[in-house]
Amino acid sequence: MATHTTRPYTGTHPELATDEGGGMIAFAAVLLGVLGFFNLLNGIAAIANSHIFVNDAHYVVGDLRAWGWAVTILGGLQLVAAVGVAARNQVARWFGIAVVSLNAIGQMFFIPAYPFWSLMIIAVDVVALYALCIYGGKQRA
Repeated sequence: MATHTTRPYTGTHPELATDEGGGMIAFAAVLLGVLGFFNLLNGIAAIANSHIFVNDAHYVVGDLRAWGWAVTILGGLQLVAAVGVAARNQVARWFGIAVVSLNAIGQMFFIPAYPFWSLMIIAVDVVALYALCIYGGKQRA
């Protein structure tokens, strides 16, 4: 007669319970995806010369359309990085760190067009950068 032992339900899957950094990986991937989506919308609005931006803004380099293209491209790259981070790809993690850093710098140049939004995106970039940097985990031998 076979005996069957049961374990009490802990509320988590056993493999996920031992997964170091799983929650932070998901957080980083979702945050990268949200940033990418926001930047795509913001960039498309800038390319279309939407009325949500300050009209008489003075830019250090380029004009509103040029920065719109830059933000749109960065948003697309953030979406690509989000998919890679969700797949737990280390290259995507480092790529995400680079893209988020570039986006924070790019948003500093975008401040004359939409000050509050740019500062909010920079703050979210910092949180995403933190999430991407800390989830590296320890290498097991």
